[in-house]
Amino acid sequence: MYAKCEEYHVPVLLKEAVDGLDIKSGGIYVDLTFGGGGHSKEILRRLGGTGHLYSFDQDEDALLNAKELEGETNFTFIRSNFRFLKNWMLYYGHEQVDGILADLGVSSHHFDEEERGFSFRFDAPLDMRMNRKASLDARRIVEEYSEEQLSGILYLYGELKNSRRIAASIVRARQQTPITTTTELVEVLKPLMGYDREKKDLARVFQALRIEVNGEMVALRQMLDAATELLKPAGRLSILTYHSLEDRMVKNIVKAGNAEGKVETDLFGRSNAPLEAVNRSVIIPSEEELESNPRSRSAKLRVARKRD
Repeated sequence: MYAKCEEYHVPVLLKEAVDGLDIKSGGIYVDLTFGGGGHSKEILRRLGGTGHLYSFDQDEDALLNAKELEGETNFTFIRSNFRFLKNWMLYYGHEQVDGILADLGVSSHHFDEEERGFSFRFDAPLDMRMNRKASLDARRIVEEYSEEQLSGILYLYGELKNSRRIAASIVRARQQTPITTTTELVEVLKPLMGYDREKKDLARVFQALRIEVNGEMVALRQMLDAATELLKPAGRLSILTYHSLEDRMVKNIVKAGNAEGKVETDLFGRSNAPLEAVNRSVIIPSEEELESNPRSRSAKLRVARKRD
């Protein structure tokens, strides 16, 4: 019945992420990254008949997957960016929810669908839009951003130490001929990358472009602020991260209640952070999961609880 969804994306740390929600019968839960529906189906399986699950995704392909759950009376699919979490929950009459889950990784479906331009493995248009109705794509960034802007996003979102050299090379190359495909961009980048680090550095460039195209870090910060506000006392936040930028922000939100990680205390020196970590350390995939799903290798699961 769910074969299509499983092909779309194999959910990472499925049991652990849903366990983190500590699901209560009749509770209100949110899956912020529906994708192939793996986490949502597991939540629904554990949820009592009076409970309700709201699942978000801005990708039209995820909408097709969600149609398989149309008959579930305790399920609502919301085609929207998760930065609008609070607005939508208020729209549906919920000022508080019992648990929120987000798998921040790009699905294997996106990397494997050649025409979406997420991967340097294929020759495809430079796109990378999660929402294909959005006006900004990777081609516009590569072709129109100034050298300084390119250098900035490559350094900030790709953590590339040679971001200035890469940006300068892109600008020089596009002055000669337009860079409109993944292959054309890779040809510009390869001379700047050592053989032993080529794939890793190319992945960092593509990551930086994808984050900029989709405004991922801004959306993540807005979502985390909204999630912290929406959770009921003792409500759970279960978040899967895949790169250091998003993991650092999630860690700081859990630790301090803000993206910068600045801990504020009361007169007695006690933390004013609204959340507290459930686990002492991050949860990572088992060896068995890594063997069956190599893309789970960089995954980290953080689970937090709203303080009473």
